[in-house]
Amino acid sequence: MCNLYSQTKSQDAMRHVFDDIVEGGEGFDDLTGNLPPMPGIYPDYPAPVFRHGVQGGWQLSMARWGMPTPPQFLAGKRTDPGVTNIRNLASPHWRRWLGVEHRCLVPFTSFAEPDNRPSPGEGKPVWFALGTDQPLAFFAGIRTDWTSVRKLKEGEVTVDAFGFLTCAPNREVERIHPKAMPVILVRPEEWRTWLTAPIKQALHLQRPLPDGELDIVVEDVRDNPA
Repeated sequence: MCNLYSQTKSQDAMRHVFDDIVEGGEGFDDLTGNLPPMPGIYPDYPAPVFRHGVQGGWQLSMARWGMPTPPQFLAGKRTDPGVTNIRNLASPHWRRWLGVEHRCLVPFTSFAEPDNRPSPGEGKPVWFALGTDQPLAFFAGIRTDWTSVRKLKEGEVTVDAFGFLTCAPNREVERIHPKAMPVILVRPEEWRTWLTAPIKQALHLQRPLPDGELDIVVEDVRDNPA
């Protein structure tokens, strides 16, 4: 389960990438303010997402990582910090958020999986990226506005929540974490398909990145500032 990732590219870099998604005549708003590099993004913390705008067009805005938890897993609990990784999209709980208005792209430069190899480093983060230069890419995500108690000290809040899809791991991730990996989209046509296509077509993107396209860039560190 990927519960840690980074996004260290500048806002300007993200804006230029979005030029490949936004077509002529479509508006684009950056609502993130002065966004610093984020070497460690953790569950229930805010992070940027690229999404459909409320008034049309597109926007880059902040959302909290963790979609609403299925009710059967909340019995007896007083808080719902959310679900970060989503695999079973046939579940009625998730199907309600598969329309284009709820789909988003989650920018990242690297992500971490817990090391499952028998070694002194077992359980520690292993960071993956699309090359040693750690270029910008996207997770395929879904989002919604949701009212709940995420933390007792915070009380009931309404937040823009997000999570991203997972799938079977490719060769590089399977060696470290054999259960799953995030759904990673690397080409403009994939980005636009996820954001705009009918769901039957869009779900073809829920598949592992091809073998050989990920590198381990750092190990055994909590944050990845590169």
